[in-house]
Amino acid sequence: MGQEFESLFRLKTKRLLWLIGIAVAAIVVYHYFEFPYGNNTIPYGFYVDKIPKSGSSRFQAADPPSDSEIFSNVIDSNQTNYTGEEHGLETVNKTRTSEEKDTISTPDFVSEPAIVSNISSRFDESDERSLVGSFRISNNESAAEQARNLEPSSYNNSMGMSYIRDAAIPSASEHKLAEPTNFAPSISPSTEVSPNIRAAVLSNDSNRTDSMKDERFRPSQDNVNILGRNSSIKTVPKENKDSDIPVPEVISISEMNKLLLQNHASYHSMRPRWSSAVDKDLLHIRSEIENAPIVENVENLYAPLYRNVSMFKRSYELMEQTLKVYVYREGSKPIMHSPYLLGIYASEGWFMRLMEANKRFVTRDPKKAHLFYLPFSSRILEETLYVQNSHSHRNLIQYLHNYVDTISGKYPFWNRTGGADHFLVACHDWAPSETKYHLAKCIRALCNADVKEGFVIGKDISLPETYVRNSQNPTRNLGGKPASKRKTLAFFAGGMHGYVRPILLQHWENKDPDMKIFGTMPKSKGNRNYIEYMKSSKYCICAKGYEVNSPRVVEAIFYECVPVIISDNFVPPFFEVLNWESFAVIISENDIINLKSILLSIPQRRYLQMQMRVKKVQQHFLWHKNPIKYDIFHMILHSIWYNRVFIQG
Repeated sequence: MGQEFESLFRLKTKRLLWLIGIAVAAIVVYHYFEFPYGNNTIPYGFYVDKIPKSGSSRFQAADPPSDSEIFSNVIDSNQTNYTGEEHGLETVNKTRTSEEKDTISTPDFVSEPAIVSNISSRFDESDERSLVGSFRISNNESAAEQARNLEPSSYNNSMGMSYIRDAAIPSASEHKLAEPTNFAPSISPSTEVSPNIRAAVLSNDSNRTDSMKDERFRPSQDNVNILGRNSSIKTVPKENKDSDIPVPEVISISEMNKLLLQNHASYHSMRPRWSSAVDKDLLHIRSEIENAPIVENVENLYAPLYRNVSMFKRSYELMEQTLKVYVYREGSKPIMHSPYLLGIYASEGWFMRLMEANKRFVTRDPKKAHLFYLPFSSRILEETLYVQNSHSHRNLIQYLHNYVDTISGKYPFWNRTGGADHFLVACHDWAPSETKYHLAKCIRALCNADVKEGFVIGKDISLPETYVRNSQNPTRNLGGKPASKRKTLAFFAGGMHGYVRPILLQHWENKDPDMKIFGTMPKSKGNRNYIEYMKSSKYCICAKGYEVNSPRVVEAIFYECVPVIISDNFVPPFFEVLNWESFAVIISENDIINLKSILLSIPQRRYLQMQMRVKKVQQHFLWHKNPIKYDIFHMILHSIWYNRVFIQG
């Protein structure tokens, strides 16, 4: 009996020792194969809330570094397209500040498979919310290594991540609307651009200011999904008002010039999901343009007006020979296919009318198309759908979202490029904010061409805002007095919209007989007083209103008056082609007090040269019921074509 008990005891002891041994071995193996997590490894006894739970895609870093650098606007520059079943990866960065330490940020990852959405880095003081996409990079780990850890492995080499330093954040006084965006080209290290403007220009994010001061999106609660479950932009997180990241400075015209060259040299749109003959055409055409034969004397083209008259001439010729545009027939009137031809938003209507009726460029076979036109009117969209005093544009954005769903579901062409070969033409002030959600990768022809509001130099084009007073004869009253009979030094008249015009009048209204600076002028038949001043003044002041654009820029050219643009961060029309500094004066808003001295400092010979050039460039800003070569219709189409050639994947 005693032997049996001893034998049983030994057996149980051996089993217990085996179990203890197995447990110890398992612990040793676990420590040997520790798993990386962010900048750390998961410690022994890790907590459940530091790994993703079942059905959840939210991660929280266990121990964020305290000394680091901000790399913001981490955006997929070759991201995939939007579809009706779209998912997205949005990186939202929460920031906090203290009196002793630099800003510390903890990234939260909201991820879903399939498609990478975008990350913008702007704050809105007035609306108490932010869309910040910034990663904290540890001092002991390179940005590239950090990016590889963060990049979803399923995308491999199909996308590239652009790192843009020093994200720009506007001050509370600007009252801007922060919005998610979809476009940011890489920065070429060889190009010298002021560091404080990179994020503002190259990211397609924005702080949006509407024409109506209070017309801003106002989510009713934090982290509310304003776009629906299929949107790539999932949340609008609450802003941290303690953020102290500096506001970017004004982007000068010379810096815009550098950015245009840089973006055309380095940026590529999303690589098409499948190749086509059109892609090969565009590569060949780009080479043809870049190696255009040098020309000096070109009929109807005065070389000093252009950045490179040889390239422009060759590009225009290739457009005439090659370009095919498919116009979507989907969509119901009045928002779609209903051109409106009068007023300050007439540009979008005239282009729609002439494009849809065009037989030279329009093709019925979308497989042959280099570009796809979305024929909607931003003006009629606002008039039809906006609910007065609602302070919300959600239904306007949703309408465009539904339209994208329709064409992407019916045709494969949107999905092939993510919309990069699609374009829109929109002149309403709200168009930039309304098209940034689902149309951001398109080439956008916008009157409100503000580089701090999401306009991307080299992809988007600045649409001339033309005030058409007579749809039957849009060139009526064209021209003005000769230079020798223009006795008024400078003229401006207009409503007190925005903050610049009140400053202009404060300094110059009724202060100097040479400076005819007025508020709203008394009404006259055909606006004759206003027109007569433009026809008889040397310089016409084009001061911004609520937005950067103004019809006065084109009006000045129309009446052969040298335009003086006072609108910081405004990209002038046809910026890809025209050398605006050769025929216009561009003045910083801060220099309004010195306006007269600046104009008087321009030698008479220089003024006469600019006025002559205004007359020569005029052909590019005129509407004709039947389009003619080099007119505004062809110039808009050419700029869209030109940017498509230079940004195609």
